[in-house]
Amino acid sequence: QVQLIESGGGLVQAGSSLKLSCAASGRIFTTYAMGWFRQAPGKEREPVAAISGTGITTRYADSVKGRFTISRDNAKNTVYLQMNSLKPEDTAVYYCATAPLLTLDTRQYHYWGQGTQVTVSS
Repeated sequence: QVQLIESGGGLVQAGSSLKLSCAASGRIFTTYAMGWFRQAPGKEREPVAAISGTGITTRYADSVKGRFTISRDNAKNTVYLQMNSLKPEDTAVYYCATAPLLTLDTRQYHYWGQGTQVTVSS
């Protein structure tokens, strides 16, 4: 019902910035809350940030609070993740996903993109 495509990943040095994009198609974009998640090698997928359907409310994992900013442009059916002051521990595959309500619970997200690789060197 919903297709998601992430882009914007790459290889950067610690302390630099990167902006990820997630383009959505299918059902009405504004119906869904959106989230960004990441998965490093050998680790479980973990939540990074989430945003409500309207974009008025956001939520962040403690590990990225103050460094990352999630936003959305519903007219473009796109959600963004601005990542600043990147650290080596931010290295992971980053995924966007949809949920019926704002949450950081991975199990509540039903539609997932294929992911984009972010690598931060020290």
